[in-house]
Amino acid sequence: MSELNPIEKKSKELLEKAILFEASDLHFIPIEKSYQLLFRRNQQMFDAGKIPHAFGDRIVTYFKFLSSLDITNKRNPQSGAFEMPFESLFYNFRVSTLSSVSKRESMVIRIAKPNVSVPIDEISLSASQAVQLREIVASRQGLVLLIGPTGSGKSTTMYALTKYCSNELARHVISLEDPVEVSQDYLLQVQVNEGAGLTYSAGLRAILRHSPDVILIGEIRDKETAKIAVEAALTGHLVISTIHAKDAIGAIYRLLDLDVTLEEINQVSRAYISQRLLLRKQVKHALGAVYEILETDDIQSLVVSIQNGQRPTIPHDLSLAYQIEHAVRE
Repeated sequence: MSELNPIEKKSKELLEKAILFEASDLHFIPIEKSYQLLFRRNQQMFDAGKIPHAFGDRIVTYFKFLSSLDITNKRNPQSGAFEMPFESLFYNFRVSTLSSVSKRESMVIRIAKPNVSVPIDEISLSASQAVQLREIVASRQGLVLLIGPTGSGKSTTMYALTKYCSNELARHVISLEDPVEVSQDYLLQVQVNEGAGLTYSAGLRAILRHSPDVILIGEIRDKETAKIAVEAALTGHLVISTIHAKDAIGAIYRLLDLDVTLEEINQVSRAYISQRLLLRKQVKHALGAVYEILETDDIQSLVVSIQNGQRPTIPHDLSLAYQIEHAVRE
């Protein structure tokens, strides 16, 4: 046990340093003679030093152990999570590993405070868009998709919207995540565990028997999950999820790739929300979100264009580029 003490001490020091730096992520990148450490903050990477391979390997193994990952498996990508206290707060750490050509694992640790759910009014740079988002999730059923690259704030927006559903609209909210990113007291959170047979699709089927009003799905990533999400939205549930796409048009084509039909998209879609983060001018290190929000009628227009063999286009005044330009001017 004493042999592990230096590893445990250094690991906790790295996390504490990242928290004090207000980093959202801590990266371990294997290079020729060491691990390069990087902090991510506000979508920028900052040098956090280097540690020798031998020491770094043991730290990576320690974090895998905390995250209940297979420490003997260094070939396959793995993901997990753990909690650790700092200054009386329990922080959530989401861990992802990926093997490199050097046969060493790279690791990314995402950092989040527990039970931190920022109100949508504080997230959105536009008060009118905050109102629009609240009106969307007041719907009793339909599919709401959040779209954007990693680090664009999709999860923050999802938690804000589901907290509004729970606290202000008195809705029963259940989430299915892989893994649970941030612990939230206001909703029932279920974590995917494929090793135990709890896949996204199996978890969704179980959730549907648990009488939810709102279902949060961490990500629509395969055909079966897409199918069940559409079924849930068609049978009286509001489903809020994310999907990897550039914008609403890309989201439609991605759903088509997952065997969702244009007719189903037309029936089920409540809103597609693309977002990006911008630095607030008045607050140091603070970010705010701008949104491209397409609601039912807008999405149906895109579907009609695709059905007619035309090139779908998003109206300029709704586009993300326009929203960003408008936000920057203000």
